[in-house]
Amino acid sequence: MSLPTPQKAKRTAWWVVVLLALPYLGLCFPKLYARATPTLFGFPFFYWYQFAWVVLTSFLLYLVYRQLKSR
Repeated sequence: MSLPTPQKAKRTAWWVVVLLALPYLGLCFPKLYARATPTLFGFPFFYWYQFAWVVLTSFLLYLVYRQLKSR
């Protein structure tokens, strides 16, 4: 098994950082999502927005893991 070249690691690092930064940016400003409407199945927007990020973050972490494992 050969080690990845620094150039290849540098090339894929930018989008990995972007994927990992999305959940942080999506939840960093609560004033944008701290409201009650719209509701989803009776849950205020504040709660289901945060829960959606939990699911989305799990998927993003899976993508990053698969990419880094394949190198």
